[in-house]
Amino acid sequence: MRPVSALLSCLLVLAVPVLTLAGPDDAPWANLRDAHLSIIPRTDDERARVAKITAPPTDFAAPWTFEENAGGAQTVRARDTADAFSQPAANLSFEQELDFRVGNGMFRRIWVSAPASTLASDGLGPLYNARSCQRCHIKDGRGHPPEGPDDTAVSMFLRVSIPAPDAIARYIAGTHATAPDPTYGTQLQDFSLPGHAPEYRLRVDYDDVEVPLSGGEVAMLRRPTYTAADLGYGPLHPDAMLSPRIAPQMIGMGLLEAIPTAEIIARADPDDADGDGISGKAQVVWSDAHDAPMLGRFGHKAGNPSVLEQTASAFAGDIGISNPLHPAGSGECTDLQTDCTAARHGGDAEQGGLEIDSAGMDLVTFYSQTLAVPARRDVGDPQVLHGRRVFFDSGCAACHQPNHVTHRLEGEDPASFQLIWPYTDLLLHDMGPDLADNRPEGRADGREWRTAPLWGIGLTQAVSGHTQFLHDGRARSLLEAVLWHGGEAQAARDAVVAMPPEDRAALIRFLESL
Repeated sequence: MRPVSALLSCLLVLAVPVLTLAGPDDAPWANLRDAHLSIIPRTDDERARVAKITAPPTDFAAPWTFEENAGGAQTVRARDTADAFSQPAANLSFEQELDFRVGNGMFRRIWVSAPASTLASDGLGPLYNARSCQRCHIKDGRGHPPEGPDDTAVSMFLRVSIPAPDAIARYIAGTHATAPDPTYGTQLQDFSLPGHAPEYRLRVDYDDVEVPLSGGEVAMLRRPTYTAADLGYGPLHPDAMLSPRIAPQMIGMGLLEAIPTAEIIARADPDDADGDGISGKAQVVWSDAHDAPMLGRFGHKAGNPSVLEQTASAFAGDIGISNPLHPAGSGECTDLQTDCTAARHGGDAEQGGLEIDSAGMDLVTFYSQTLAVPARRDVGDPQVLHGRRVFFDSGCAACHQPNHVTHRLEGEDPASFQLIWPYTDLLLHDMGPDLADNRPEGRADGREWRTAPLWGIGLTQAVSGHTQFLHDGRARSLLEAVLWHGGEAQAARDAVVAMPPEDRAALIRFLESL
């Protein structure tokens, strides 16, 4: 059960130490720890090597050293099949690959309602968006919005929140304080067990937007409008804010969480002090696993600090499965959904009364951390090389930072000290009014989104059977995704509109090679 009053109290108590961090020069930033990692500090020699290899490039005539190995030593051969994102990292030990395989089985597990003869698989719902992790992240790739009013084969939902009461907002000044909808919580579920009403039906309507391009070309965008239709538990709060989400691709997540927090924060420039028009800022969230503020890395607004906590949130919110970080057997149900909170859950005494215990969570987390990044394709192709120069010259790399070097880690951690090429800075950026959901989340306002990693983006069609991009899948091609950019990316977007068609084609060809 999730009492709304308790959630508000947590918001008040936990947000205070997190959200008073105003900038990279403030002392509290220095206290942010990578608490989820066992770190071996870099030597002076290693720091110098990292600085050299991640310095802005000057030579665009040929492929860069190690550029083909997008995931460092974890990189695997690129496949042009639906399994391209489902391979184990190349540097796993035999024992680690066994854990990967078991975690894969749990990731694909179809959960059923309780009570059931299969105790390890019951506990679904009562309200849910999917019956398995794989159901949203199909083949470990990205989801898509509904293609029509009767399309239920989607991996998309609406987040919901309301402005927090003024008293709480005053305590966490400097943040965008929100609270759950009193009836529907923080996420709308479109499926339910028998005897329970689903919370809503997602409806999407599109309007065409024509964008003239140089050379007489024209792009047709589609502007979505989202409706929470057929509400099952009465109206939403009058101040409810909705935000669409599709499931992101899964590759390279363990590498992303091993990038040093200090290096990510060093790139933050929330007040645009250097005047370059790019003012990325760090998301800072409270870690339930480590009882401390941490850098947010995962989710479209970087709302989770680690793969473990992202996984735990998804089990509770998407499937209704209780776990060590979210122990409520009724998942996302609120106090006002009394039939839901009173329903029987699948807690197992052998798992501490939970529907998935820490051992199961660790296996799914390890699987998610070690899904391999495919190798780059055609890195020496002349059009790809030209497109890479266009990418940098037009300013795209200001947010989509090409490479990072991960922490050196203890033991046999496969993410340790890897040069990786995810093309993201993991910071929040203002993307302008067209992409705004107008729903704050933590330190992100209603126009800000985390820079999405671009590695593997050219394999979307092979893996997911579509080319629908951005947080809500509105873009039906990479070009459309670029043309939706605004805010800090407006200048780069306008450069793409105005450049010669052959440069634009080369840019897309480069993105397809990632």
